[in-house]
Amino acid sequence: MEHTLTQIKDYADLTVAELAALVDSLRLPRHMAIIMDGNGRWAARRGLPRIAGHKKGMEVVHEVVETCARLGVPALTLYAFSTENWKRPPLEVSFLMSLLTLYLRQELSLMKRENIRFSTIGRVEDLPAEARAWIEKAKTETAGNTGMVLDLALSYGGRWEIIEAAKKIAADIKSGKMEPSALDERTFSGYLDTRGMPELDLVIRTSGERRVSNFLLWQMAYAELYFTEALWPDFTQRDLLIAILDYQGRQRRFGKTSEQLGS
Repeated sequence: MEHTLTQIKDYADLTVAELAALVDSLRLPRHMAIIMDGNGRWAARRGLPRIAGHKKGMEVVHEVVETCARLGVPALTLYAFSTENWKRPPLEVSFLMSLLTLYLRQELSLMKRENIRFSTIGRVEDLPAEARAWIEKAKTETAGNTGMVLDLALSYGGRWEIIEAAKKIAADIKSGKMEPSALDERTFSGYLDTRGMPELDLVIRTSGERRVSNFLLWQMAYAELYFTEALWPDFTQRDLLIAILDYQGRQRRFGKTSEQLGS
């Protein structure tokens, strides 16, 4: 049986298990992305340093990744560190890089257990050597996994990605590897960092902000957007399931009319 938001009067009365049971496994987002926002505000509201928010946020990443993998979501991309984040105070940037290394060290066993394949997008070469080493280790040791793809966006920006793709296409045209007439949307997508990934279906942003912040600009052309007031460290398994149920309750028309879809 299909369930929509109008059929479910009050999620507060439902347990996490009951919410999970409402999720239609045949209509999961093929590719889900999350803008994890609000760590600093979460810490500030508690009189804690910003790093406390980042630590708590890492715990939420664990729960979200595990839940998505067990639900059967094919691909999950997390906006972990943007190109703009390099402008933050050096001590905070250094801590975030250390936290990335710690995350990979701790979560590699989860990736193996849940059959998750680890991947990254962005300028990974910008990261410190230790972080790069653990990224390569995680990629190598999960390369044969056939379950969910976990994609971390690191030193990533959507405009940067599009510009880099354009440069590569220009080089291939100049060298004769490609004819300009061969360029279409599908070909262009093959030059992006996300090549080979499923189409992006759902983007979640926490903390009440309603903008996309230079994230997956090309890929989210037809993605459903979901915004929640919850700060990332407060984002629970319940919040994730409700976001997925909201997605499954929407009618995705892709330019067609409701009548066309109904027929």
